[in-house]
Amino acid sequence: PDTAEIRANADGSVTVLTGSTSMGQGNETAFAQIVSERLGVPPGRIEVLWGDSDALGAGRGNGGSGALSVGGSAIVRATDKIVERGRLIAARLLEAAPADIVLRDGRFTVTGTDKGLAFADVARAAYQPRQLPPGLEPGFSETAAFTPPAVTFPNGCQVCEVEIDEETGAVRIVRHTVVDDVGRMVNPMLVKGQIHGGVVQGLGQALFEELVYDAETGQLLAGSFMDYAMPRADDVPRFEVDSHEVPTRVNPLGAKGVGEAGTVGALPALANAVNDALAPLGVRHLDMPFTPARVWRAIHEARTRSAR
Repeated sequence: PDTAEIRANADGSVTVLTGSTSMGQGNETAFAQIVSERLGVPPGRIEVLWGDSDALGAGRGNGGSGALSVGGSAIVRATDKIVERGRLIAARLLEAAPADIVLRDGRFTVTGTDKGLAFADVARAAYQPRQLPPGLEPGFSETAAFTPPAVTFPNGCQVCEVEIDEETGAVRIVRHTVVDDVGRMVNPMLVKGQIHGGVVQGLGQALFEELVYDAETGQLLAGSFMDYAMPRADDVPRFEVDSHEVPTRVNPLGAKGVGEAGTVGALPALANAVNDALAPLGVRHLDMPFTPARVWRAIHEARTRSAR
């Protein structure tokens, strides 16, 4: 489960407190976008705060590709409560029934009329006791939690094409294509960035990264970035990324999560491509990482076997 608090301030800005921590996925952007779409407040007027257990006592942290599907859904619920509270205040100010008040494009309006108030005006009134309906305390803050009733997960496919230099063992990625169904995308650019990063992690593990220990002492020999090889920008090919959105019914956003999709598919796609390319040369199987030395050795061992 995750918890979120939405606080509409007297100046019309909005503060979002979330229990989901951010590790570079773009949570702040996606969460602000969710609130902006529902309240009509510009994203620049929305502040997203996380990682503060003093401000918000409960939260799921980060993991399992659940920041958007779980944390974002808690934000949706809290935002819906803000809208309902705003309708009560707007109804009082506009002398209408709460059932006749709708929030559209950042304005609370009376259905069928041109009477309305900006969200910022209602937020300002929320802190003025005399402008509130009887029984409503001053303030404009709501908290909500969300626990998914079932597990949801993305679906996808990755296809990798490689070329291998038989003389050097070097592996070159010719083309890498990714198609994922991550449910409804709140921000397609963030989704593509997550997939790009995940694929690069997968390619790094498949082609470069290896923990090497001294056979006699057990000392780690690849304990720094000088010795532990990771992909650089010029090692990364161009990706073709596409999406097929099938919203889930498990959460109000219809999101399935994307944090792990890139890496999970990249490893087997590249490994299968390398082993498929080596099969005609007599190499039956090769373990990661597919370094030039390891590939070259496998090719020459296969040739030696076939020459006997």
